[in-house]
Amino acid sequence: MYERHFDRRKGKPSRREEAGKPFADKRFSAKRFGSGKPRAGKSFPGPWRGPPRDRDGPVVLYGWHSVTAALTNPRRNFHRLLATENAARRLAEENVAHGVKLEMVRPDAIAALVGPEAVHQGLYAEADPLPSPALEDVASGVLLVLDQITDPHNVGAILRSAAAFAVTAVVTTARHTPEATGVLAKAASGALEFVPIVTIGNLSQALRTLKDRDTLVVGLDSSGEADLATVAFADPVALVLGAEGKGLRQLTRTNCDVVARLDLPGRIKSLNVSNATALALYVATTRLAAKG
Repeated sequence: MYERHFDRRKGKPSRREEAGKPFADKRFSAKRFGSGKPRAGKSFPGPWRGPPRDRDGPVVLYGWHSVTAALTNPRRNFHRLLATENAARRLAEENVAHGVKLEMVRPDAIAALVGPEAVHQGLYAEADPLPSPALEDVASGVLLVLDQITDPHNVGAILRSAAAFAVTAVVTTARHTPEATGVLAKAASGALEFVPIVTIGNLSQALRTLKDRDTLVVGLDSSGEADLATVAFADPVALVLGAEGKGLRQLTRTNCDVVARLDLPGRIKSLNVSNATALALYVATTRLAAKG
């Protein structure tokens, strides 16, 4: 059963015990300490989340390379530019021109906008998003097509590699793709200003459009039937990259001319999608250059 509990004042079993009810010490009651379940209307600490962004409003840029690259882009229309004293001094020393009023703030003012763990390097800006060109206007050279890659760090790193290898454009879907703002812009390290992003509604239709324009469409997947290094590359070419963990969707694979893999000599046969992109771009651009 349960232990007998005595009324200390009278030296006899408590009324609660006599009634056959379990003993409950009021010092540890649920009323006093709670039941262990979150109360309605109560919030608990968690990851920092900034205010939701108006999709029709300005994008957020922070970090030295992201902001200074945008400042040198005549297509950017700025709404706001915040800088710490040190960052403002560096802008002046490096002759970085800006056509927007500079607001001097303390570092914690920027941290309050981008999160305490963001490396903002004393610069924060709000600007209009860059326009998305039409697919038909960029269907030449080397293109990257992203099949529902949702991690903004990975997409930013992919854009950085795209800028390094002179990619003509990066094609993404309107859904299941992070916005070109905040974390993605920081990870891209200024590449947003150099690589156009084409936003399309239907990926399969976009791939068919590219093929109709004589673009070689090469899917990249660890289970691909061909070694990427043996693919007969032709200009223009589109490299199609699948989502983290999932790879290419089946319909996407069907619309590729070939699905290739990166043959790696080590025990691990797959790479993070951003690392795989950089290696695939090296293979593709090297093969194209060799063909003259």
